[in-house]
Amino acid sequence: MPVSVAYLAVVIIWSTTPLGIVWSSETVSPTLAVLLRMLIAIIPGMVILKLANINLPWSTQARKIYAYSCVGIFGGMLFSYLAAQYLASGMMSLIFGLSPIFSGVLAQKILDEPKFSGLKKLALAVALSGLFVVCFDSMSLSENSVIGIAFILLGVFFFSLSGVMVKSVAIDIHPLATTVGALTFSVPLFAIVWFLIDGTLPYQEWHARSIWAILYLGIFGSLVGFLAYFFILQKLRASTVALITMMTPVFALYLGAVLNNETVSLHLIFGALLVMCGLALYQWSGKSKRLKVKPA
Repeated sequence: MPVSVAYLAVVIIWSTTPLGIVWSSETVSPTLAVLLRMLIAIIPGMVILKLANINLPWSTQARKIYAYSCVGIFGGMLFSYLAAQYLASGMMSLIFGLSPIFSGVLAQKILDEPKFSGLKKLALAVALSGLFVVCFDSMSLSENSVIGIAFILLGVFFFSLSGVMVKSVAIDIHPLATTVGALTFSVPLFAIVWFLIDGTLPYQEWHARSIWAILYLGIFGSLVGFLAYFFILQKLRASTVALITMMTPVFALYLGAVLNNETVSLHLIFGALLVMCGLALYQWSGKSKRLKVKPA
């Protein structure tokens, strides 16, 4: 699979994920919704591994990459589902747009990646200012929204940390094996959290929209999405992969407005333009640097 196709797949899937999380948690408790999602993802994942004769290694290095991946799946997803009780889907996606900052700093510390150039710092500042403009109207920090923002920031941290830690493991492993291995580590943790926090199964209260959202998130959001994500994570820098979370807020906000009646304002349009300009500047700064060092 071309890296560009996998990258685009992650952008599209993750743009729909916040709305799916909100819908799935409408009538199903957040801890149960995320557990069911991961169970739906791991079962076909194991079947595909078997049918495609893809090896699921269990060496020390393999278990390490599964554990590091689990940090992002468990920490990132659990806190995102908890945040969905307090925040709109578009707001969740916007705050997740901070991931490149977390990833960039962590990658410099853990992977010894080069520090951001002045132009890249400017690009990130432009993109982040766009995120701020978009969410400015909605930033009336009630007690509930503060709790939601705290949860989603924790999710961003664990997601970013996981991406950087995965890059630190030198192993040639199929992305599907990484996905299934990480889910194998994650599912028991989700089950424990559900049992401790909720522990009930009131299926009579579940609505069709929540059920369909869980199915979609399990198959596409988790299995296909994680497969594409781990694939591009092997091919690109952690900070570059994290830029996906600066694109998805624009699409997530649009979907929230169209499908979930979330407000669209001039701030949204202006902020979205700033985000895209920041991304373009970030990519251009990397290309311009390579052109400068290219021998004559």
